[in-house]
Amino acid sequence: MPDFSQISKKYERDSIVQKSASHDLLELLALQKTDNVLDLGCGTGHLSGLIKLKTDGKVVGIDPAEGMVRQATEKYGNEGISFFHLPAEKIAFKEQFEVIFCNSVFQWFKEPARVLKRCHDALMYNGRMAIQAPAKENYCPNFIEAVQAVKSDALTRDTFAGFTSPWFFLNTAEEYRELFETTGFKVKKSEIVRVSTYHTPEDVFKIFESGAAAGYLNQQFNADRLTTEYIQHFKKIVQDAFQGQADRSGTVELVFYRIYLLAVKDGDR
Repeated sequence: MPDFSQISKKYERDSIVQKSASHDLLELLALQKTDNVLDLGCGTGHLSGLIKLKTDGKVVGIDPAEGMVRQATEKYGNEGISFFHLPAEKIAFKEQFEVIFCNSVFQWFKEPARVLKRCHDALMYNGRMAIQAPAKENYCPNFIEAVQAVKSDALTRDTFAGFTSPWFFLNTAEEYRELFETTGFKVKKSEIVRVSTYHTPEDVFKIFESGAAAGYLNQQFNADRLTTEYIQHFKKIVQDAFQGQADRSGTVELVFYRIYLLAVKDGDR
């Protein structure tokens, strides 16, 4: 998973889509007042704070980005929430949580099956885990179209050719179900939904920068060195593409395909 430390403040401000989808995820989980909750990929802690309002149990947030964890601790550490700088692949909790909450993070896992096995271990029997995340290779047609312009532009195409996608996507709800079931979960719900919201081109770019840009403009996922000039050209091309997607009123329909999945650790030993 990439280091979001450098964009932690921007993420807190501009992660509009991620926060909106999280409310549906919270409803899916139906938190109880005594639930102990692990927020997997807690980011800046905003959602951990909302979770804590719904339960008197312990709330633990983990994230692989030190900057995110630092900001979460500063803002919510005094509210009885524990935050740890830790990648999901390395959690070692044993039957400590009734709930695992995973919002807009699953697509970043390099080894999702390994993460799910550790999550299964972390849950008590009959504990539940829910995820929502971008799904399908065409996860956001707006972003894909904009990046295609980067891929073909004379100023950026050579460097972009060295980009390797860091994301994990499956194209059907059944594929997600099968992945969870192979790691011991019983899946109660698995559905890919098309979600559309309406924004100015400027806000679409802010949403892009709050998440996707951490992949496309991360040196870790690019073979060629990312120069300041390349990054500037990349952003300008993407901004222009979003302007081109606007209708006559200046509004862009921003579309995401998202997986919503609820799974349970079977109580039958």
